[in-house]
Amino acid sequence: MRLYLNGDCMRERILYYALKYDGDYNKIAKAILNKESYKKANCKDNFIIIGDKDYPKKLLSLKKPPFILFYKGDIKLLKKEAVAIVGSRKMTLYGKKYTNQIASILSNKYVIVSGLAAGVDSEAHKSSIIKGKSIAVLGSGINYIYPKSNTNLYNYMQKDNLIISEYPNGVVPKPYYFPFRNRIIAALSKSVVVTQAALRSGTMLTVNEALELNKDIYVLPYSIEDSAGSGCNYLIQQGANIILIEDLIDLCNNI
Repeated sequence: MRLYLNGDCMRERILYYALKYDGDYNKIAKAILNKESYKKANCKDNFIIIGDKDYPKKLLSLKKPPFILFYKGDIKLLKKEAVAIVGSRKMTLYGKKYTNQIASILSNKYVIVSGLAAGVDSEAHKSSIIKGKSIAVLGSGINYIYPKSNTNLYNYMQKDNLIISEYPNGVVPKPYYFPFRNRIIAALSKSVVVTQAALRSGTMLTVNEALELNKDIYVLPYSIEDSAGSGCNYLIQQGANIILIEDLIDLCNNI
């Protein structure tokens, strides 16, 4: 469904539906199509809707662009050129080392996008915000920190970086929210970097979303004996770009 309307009326309508239906895309779409009744809703959180000037055109390439994005931080980061760094929640020392290096290098030129999950996501955010900027895309309500171990990171990022979610305050994450939010991570990014992934991994869903959008995939290689990186090796086998040690120096210009 495509919606390019704006104005106070449409903002109030979409906000009301988003709050009523806990950000559920399909229910919001149905409410819009049926011209369901609405009323002015109170919302203390910042938000943009599709059609607003701050809404990134990059998201319009999606089959289901989010109708609304609640946010904390610098919304202008959505217009900056970005690269996604994603991977496993159960991060190995190898994965951590190179996630750190790659995020640090790429943050010199790009905003780093990830999902604020444990493991690779957290490391990518932490490494990029030291000297650059980062965007976290949540699979839960905008004020719901998951996992709780990322509370300090969340609090830091909401000040000078950016946290976004299509789910309003208080919405508890459900398993299918995370794969659905991955489409936003892919769409916001010029390319997607995978630094660790098992063969059966949620990371693969982000990769699939990126491939549908004709985005380039860059992957860190692993030993053939390391099951934690079997998904990475599979992606390389399927034609993804491999990141070698000699590529790191000039990674910003080659990715």
